[in-house]
Amino acid sequence: MNTYKNQSFLSLTLRFGIVFLVVVSAIKIIFSIVANGSISGMTEELFSSSNWEQFVRMQLLMSVLYGSLMAGYYKFIKK
Repeated sequence: MNTYKNQSFLSLTLRFGIVFLVVVSAIKIIFSIVANGSISGMTEELFSSSNWEQFVRMQLLMSVLYGSLMAGYYKFIKK
């Protein structure tokens, strides 16, 4: 029996979205550190005064989209 069928769509969306947010944010930060060669380069690229809002907005949008797609798949499509 699929245990996801018994949970609400919102709780599934939050579960998938939060995990995606943490994992993808960590990967993006690590890649930025490697590409720029230092933590200060990463902070300048991702968290400067003009870029941090775009970074946060993009991460949240991707997480909500991924969470809702995965929740819909596991709740309504997967048997």
